Amino acid sequence: MHDLIRALAAWARLTLLPGARGRHRGGPAPAGPRRARPPASPPRLPAARSPYGIDGPLDGSASALVRPYLVAYEQGEERTRQRQRRLALVLAADFGVDLDAAYGVGVAW
Repeated sequence: MHDLIRALAAWARLTLLPGARGRHRGGPAPAGPRRARPPASPPRLPAARSPYGIDGPLDGSASALVRPYLVAYEQGEERTRQRQRRLALVLAADFGVDLDAAYGVGVAW
């Protein structure tokens, strides 16, 4: 029975279905228009490198990983120190008050 079914399936395949026309099948290539090539793939990114493989030291000032709130805090402290120095200078020049001993503010002449 298996041979009869297998024989009928082979006969139906050969008579009803056209021959295989795939690229890697035997026989002559079918005549017809050739398909266009697929578009070229975009260039690949360079391989990621570990910073531990670099010979020289890393430049921390070139990094964008600076916290902006830390920079603003340091600038605010510098402005406060500058105001204290200016106040000490004005008080010493106009009123003769010396704040160096009281507050530890240095005034440069």
